[in-house]
Amino acid sequence: MKNIILFDPVEARDRLLPLTLTRPVALIRHGITTISEKWQKAIPGAYSYSTQDYLSMKYPMVEATDGDNLFIAGNLHPDSKLVEAILALNIGEALTFNGETIARRGNGNPTSETEYDGTPFRLSNVWDIFMLNDEAIRRDFELLTAGRSSRPLSDSCRLIGDPSQLFIEEGATVECANINVSKGPVYIGRDAEVMEGACLRGPIAMCEHSVVNMGGKIYGATTLGPYCKVGGELNNVVMTGFSNKAHDGFLGNAVIGEWCNLGAGCTASNLKNTYAPVKLWSMAEGRFIKTDLQFCGLIMGDHSKAGINTMFNTATVIGVGVNFYGAGFPRTYLPSFTEGSPLGMKPVIMDRFFDTASRMMSRRHKELTPIDKEIYINIREQSAE
Repeated sequence: MKNIILFDPVEARDRLLPLTLTRPVALIRHGITTISEKWQKAIPGAYSYSTQDYLSMKYPMVEATDGDNLFIAGNLHPDSKLVEAILALNIGEALTFNGETIARRGNGNPTSETEYDGTPFRLSNVWDIFMLNDEAIRRDFELLTAGRSSRPLSDSCRLIGDPSQLFIEEGATVECANINVSKGPVYIGRDAEVMEGACLRGPIAMCEHSVVNMGGKIYGATTLGPYCKVGGELNNVVMTGFSNKAHDGFLGNAVIGEWCNLGAGCTASNLKNTYAPVKLWSMAEGRFIKTDLQFCGLIMGDHSKAGINTMFNTATVIGVGVNFYGAGFPRTYLPSFTEGSPLGMKPVIMDRFFDTASRMMSRRHKELTPIDKEIYINIREQSAE
């Protein structure tokens, strides 16, 4: 059995903040599954992660006793060509792309390199998570549904397009919904629910136990991670898991981490009134950077919250553990573990944060562990520097 270590490429890890503050790069959800889950299906083996020291408490790297480890960049999606090139590596060899190591076999520095002659599908910037989600959903849909049969769609629903582009897993409930698969597939995961009056336009991925509330309007390319509940209008949104935007309001071209909650009426702009390209705060560089994007909405780290009727400007970046509320727009960057309103932000009291996080996680039968607390304390110290 192969021992596979998914490593964080330093530059990609920095550009994927704030999502990578709380997880290795390979645990980002993209399409239907996480990148790690894609590799586990592509190359069977024992998997671990090479990531930041403070994250290694929760995600330790496990090396093979014989030194025969296969290191793969955690921001890469597997495909048959890339998998073939990686499996062809001998001990001491590395596979590079544009001079950057994307895979290597063995321990220590490689003694030889081979330049990959393909074009890897990968995440290089945080906005790639929503920009490339269309392709990611299509790839995962084809892989996960191949040779399998969908549960039948209820007669109370209306389907537009090729029925083979809709897949409903066991335990899912879909009633009185309009589903359009003419522009892309729709995947409805195990025990997910689409309530009455909802409109879904693919490509869409609903992971297990996710919910679209009554009258929800979901456009592609949108991913609802496990146990996410949404309502209102979503367009090209990736929600990692265990997060809610359950009421009316708009969210577009956005990435939302785990354990987030957007209150009733919360709306985030994804387009400037001037139609000009947007700048986005880089947490790694500590400055705004050009993106050349016209559409970019809310980027929100884990355990952040927004009160009812809150509003966010185009391309707003919110760190981990932020609590924003009140009338008016905040700044387009809110550092981790701060709370307040447009009138002013202040540091979050960590004991109160832990109490809130514990209560929210217990609703999904998850536990905030001592290791989790150590990670959040470390992030808090980083943000204070």
